[in-house]
This record gives sequence, structure tokens and C-alpha cells, in this order.
Amino acid sequence: METLRQTTIPSRIIDITKGKFIRKEGMEPSFVITNYSQKISRTKIVGTIVDKFTREDTNYSSITVDDDTDSIQVRTFGDDTSLLDNFETGDMVFVIGKVREYNDQNYIIPEVIKKTEPNYESLHKLEILKNLLEQKKTLKIIEKHKDNFADLEELKKFLKKKYNIDEDITETISVSLDKKQEAKEKDYKPFVIKKIEETDKGDGVGIKILFEECKLPENVFEEVVNELLSDGICYEPKPGVLRVV
Repeated sequence: METLRQTTIPSRIIDITKGKFIRKEGMEPSFVITNYSQKISRTKIVGTIVDKFTREDTNYSSITVDDDTDSIQVRTFGDDTSLLDNFETGDMVFVIGKVREYNDQNYIIPEVIKKTEPNYESLHKLEILKNLLEQKKTLKIIEKHKDNFADLEELKKFLKKKYNIDEDITETISVSLDKKQEAKEKDYKPFVIKKIEETDKGDGVGIKILFEECKLPENVFEEVVNELLSDGICYEPKPGVLRVV
């Protein structure tokens, strides 16, 4: 039986790399659920190639694409490695492909990859913004109704019937909201300060690097960093870089 091709979702790379991967069996496609409740099986990203690797036996080749939110590997195997032959570090590309996961790392198997220009990147960002606004609405609906149901299964059925929200999304976001609430109730400032001090080699620590080191929910991390700055415990020697006073 032929399966329908999954809808291509324009995405920020960070939404793929930090999304929760859900592995499905049989004909049902696997996917990630992003922090904004978007379900992505097939994606489109736009970014710059920052690394390229080809194994000696040429049966495996990959590029690493960065879009300023994060970087992700685009991996090819066997005869498909030829897809990457004409691309080099520094090329701006758009990639359409399926999201996969191995050893807790999400990556992309490409179907289409082409060189592109900054104008196309701007259009891609507008598409993403439109999608994010829609997904934030879904997230708010789940937040609004979550505490009205003691049973998760009842919540999933209600949201599916009333708003046509996918049950996988309801479950994943509900669990995520519980974890974020637990995180908010804990003071992570000493933990983040320690991470800054351990990572700072003399010029400060990039916020993006610090976020990866701390492994906190994005909203919790941002709140802690803002508090450290407003309290005067940390400062920015240059934009996007933190140091402890």
C-alpha cells in the first residue's frame, strides 16, 4: 500500500535538534514534536554548511548546516552520498528531508538539497514565523485546558474532538509543561553561575554554548539569564556573551 508523502514543514534547526523524537513502527512515520507543539516528520531548513565529512569507503557522507539557531547533520548513505558531491563548506543551502534520530541526536536524511541565496533565507524565516504563531495558539489551548482534566487520556480526547489537536502532541506538551513547572519552582541560578565559571576561558561564554551546557528548558534558561543580568551577578562584555562579575 502506497503511503502519502508527509507535509514539508519549514523549520528552525533548533526546533529539530531540541524537539522530542517519537519513533513509530510500521508504515506510520516517526517525527519530532517541537517546544511549540509542532509535529514534524518531513522538514525544510535553510542555512550555511559549516562542515563536510566523507568516509574513506564513500558509503557515508554528511554536511553540518547552521542557521544561527543551531546546527544539524544532514546524512547520506550508499548511493545517496552523491547528493552532497557539489557542496562545500560556506555554501548556503536549503534542504528538504526526513527527520531521523540516532544515539539521542536528531538529524536529517535529505531528499532535496540545493544552493540558495540570502533572499530565500528571508522568505524561509517568514514561513517559520507564520507557523510558530499558529503553533503558539495550540500551546495556549493545551495550557488553558490541561488543569481541567485529572486524566491525560480524557484531555487528549477532549482536545482532539474540540480543536482537532493530535493526541501525540497533547501528551508530549502536557508532560513538557509539567517538567517546566517543576523547573520554575527550583532556583537554577547557582547551577548556571557554576556552568559559566567552568566554561569561561577568559573572554566570557556564548549564550548559545551555555544553553547547550546547562540542558535546561529554553524558557527556564532565558528567565535565569535575565535574572542574573538584572541582579548584576553577570554582565555581557559583548552581545551574546556572559561573564560573572
